[in-house]
Amino acid sequence: MSRVCYITGKRARSGNKVSHSNRKNKRKWGVNVQKVRILVDGKPMRVYVSAKALKSGKVTRV
Repeated sequence: MSRVCYITGKRARSGNKVSHSNRKNKRKWGVNVQKVRILVDGKPMRVYVSAKALKSGKVTRV
């Protein structure tokens, strides 16, 4: 299972790591997802949810 937010769909982003001499190498920025139990259609389910979705109250933990 990939680390994708169940609510917002956030996933890892890719880009460049840029050194002081302006050399560029590919890198990834991971998303801050937590594995939590939430209610999905009235049933508890363990899914990955982003920290921002948890803090904003978009989901309620079980």
